[in-house]
Amino acid sequence: MSDFDFSPGDGLELAARIIELVREVAGRGCEAEVNVRHEAEALTRFANSAIHQNVASATTGVRLRLHTDGRTAGGSTTLTSADGLRALVERTLAAARVSPADRSWPGLAPPAPLWLSPGHPGSDEWSGFPFGFDEATARADPAERAGRVRDFVDAAGGLETAGYCRTLSVSAAFANTAGQALEGRTAEAAMDGIARADGADGVARLASARLADLDGAVLGARAAAKARAARNPVELPPGEYEVVLEPDAVSDLLENLAVFGFDGRAHHQQQSFAELGKEQFDPSVTIVDEPLGGREEPAADLPFDDEGTPRRALVLVRDGVTTAVTHDRTSAARAGAESTGHASPASRSWGPHATHLRLEAEPLSGHGPSAGGPALIADSARPLVARMRRGLLVTDLWYTRVLDPKTLVITGLTRNGVWLVEDGEVTAPVSNLRFTQSYPQALAPGRVLGIGPSTVLLPERWGRSRYGAPALHLATWNVTGNASG
Repeated sequence: MSDFDFSPGDGLELAARIIELVREVAGRGCEAEVNVRHEAEALTRFANSAIHQNVASATTGVRLRLHTDGRTAGGSTTLTSADGLRALVERTLAAARVSPADRSWPGLAPPAPLWLSPGHPGSDEWSGFPFGFDEATARADPAERAGRVRDFVDAAGGLETAGYCRTLSVSAAFANTAGQALEGRTAEAAMDGIARADGADGVARLASARLADLDGAVLGARAAAKARAARNPVELPPGEYEVVLEPDAVSDLLENLAVFGFDGRAHHQQQSFAELGKEQFDPSVTIVDEPLGGREEPAADLPFDDEGTPRRALVLVRDGVTTAVTHDRTSAARAGAESTGHASPASRSWGPHATHLRLEAEPLSGHGPSAGGPALIADSARPLVARMRRGLLVTDLWYTRVLDPKTLVITGLTRNGVWLVEDGEVTAPVSNLRFTQSYPQALAPGRVLGIGPSTVLLPERWGRSRYGAPALHLATWNVTGNASG
């Protein structure tokens, strides 16, 4: 198959064939679930302000999970011929027969329809909002990605630049022996680039379901403005600082909250900070997992998870109150709950994680001048910076590591620009800082001084998640070191 001849229905037909093979080889007493996934990914990478790599791949993979005689095993293949599929079934069955007893097997997802998606006819909750699979993004050619790279490099005005522009399309299908059968598709585009000036770096990132939304010139100008403004930084002593975190930094908060905080497996094991029904966050904080897209974006992911559970929006925090955690079928069975559609190939081992968190933006009025110029400060952060008396503007966080999962104390570093803000004005660049901070405590009641008026969709650095992040104005952030130690 080529990149684009995996047509609607192909995955379901392939999945149904495998289910029939399971019944033929293992008998009707064997429970089985099949995931068929076709991915077409293309990447244009640049360094030293020139494209040095353009790659594309298209693969079709099949994953099979069997449960028979109280034992479970899984297998996968990219060989979709009759012989390849039969070999997959036979070796997975052989592995199941010698596996230990699986006392936590939750059973298969029953037949259930997909939730109506945003803008879908008949959807009362989301009617009128944009939704759909962007064919132009799925079929984007190298010239379209290269054009955005050229615009980024040109907008940097001679600074050294590096980064990537990527596109991805996924078509998938699911079937199990309980009768569940679903299919869907999704597309994504992302751009991530840095500019460097005299050893100082600036960054700009953006993700979208549409390549057309990525403007390389806007991103390049912002990265360059940050790099130029970050030269010759001063050092500040450790201590508690008021901060405005730009969306790139906020995405790290959302990622860690998703992985270590709202994980239903960790919550059931009492290894998470989450306490359902308790006001753990400032009343301004609402966090939603939106795999089907939201008010500003088409679908962010497939409309079903790896166990065939239909996905829908899940409110994890509403007005400061923790309202839900994420579950696959295994964690839900243990907790006496229902799956929230967060099964993944690793969720039984590592827990079910939200991958499309959005921190709801907060409209602001009377926010004063646009401090620091249009490119240096993110739009979502500008009104927050303008009303800060003295504190830090932080672009990005990285190398963050969990010190205590129960309280979600994180240590990490800033990068790509930190500035001192005094009376609403950026007054000096600051060298990179180490921090040690409980993320839930930073967002606790009374600690959130403001949330930016717009949300930016950002790609996860190491995976396929996306986070919708506004800027955040926080009362305190615990800086424990600077560039000298």
